[in-house]
Amino acid sequence: MPGEHAYVPNMTQPMTAEDLLQPHVPKHAELVRGVLVVREPPGFRHGEVTARLASALMMHVDAQHLGRVVAGDAGFKLQSDPDTVRGADIAFVSWERLPQRSPVGFPSLGPDLVVEVLSPGDRPGETLAKVADWLSAGTRLVWVIDSERRLARVYRADGTETTLDEEDSLDGEDVLPGFSCTLTSILG
Repeated sequence: MPGEHAYVPNMTQPMTAEDLLQPHVPKHAELVRGVLVVREPPGFRHGEVTARLASALMMHVDAQHLGRVVAGDAGFKLQSDPDTVRGADIAFVSWERLPQRSPVGFPSLGPDLVVEVLSPGDRPGETLAKVADWLSAGTRLVWVIDSERRLARVYRADGTETTLDEEDSLDGEDVLPGFSCTLTSILG
C-alpha cells in the first residue's frame, strides 16, 4: 500500500540507538547489542500493575523532590558499540544524574531504580539478561514484579537478591528513601 513502509533491517551492520528512533522501526522494540528485538505489546494486567506502582512512585518522588519517574518502556542507552537500548516499564532517575531538561532520545545511563513487570510470555532467561544489563549500566535497584505468582524479586547493585511475597513491601532502600508499598496494594 502507498505510504506504508515495512522495516527491513540491514543485517550487515549493527543498529544504533539513533536508528531505533527512526519512524520506520517497530515501536515495541529494544536494541540488544546492535540487534533489534521486537516485543508484543503487554496485556491489560501488566498495564494495570505498572500504572498502580508508577503512580505510587511518582507521588513519593514528587513530594520529596527526588527526581523523575518515567513509565511505558522509556528507553535508556546502556551500552555503546554495539548499542543496547532497553525499555523500562518504570524507571526512577535522581536529579543529580539527569538534568532538569528531559532528553528527547535515550539518555546514556542506567536509572537509579528500574521496575520490570512480567508479562505471561516473558522468559526467565530474557528477564535475567535485562536485569544484568540494567545493573551493569549502573542501576542500583531492580524490582521484577510477577503478578501471576504474586511475588517480586529485588536485585541490587551489590549482587544481593531478595524474593518478596504479596504481604511483603517493596522498599526504596537508599535509592528512594522513605518509599514503601505492599505488593498487595499494587497487585490488587
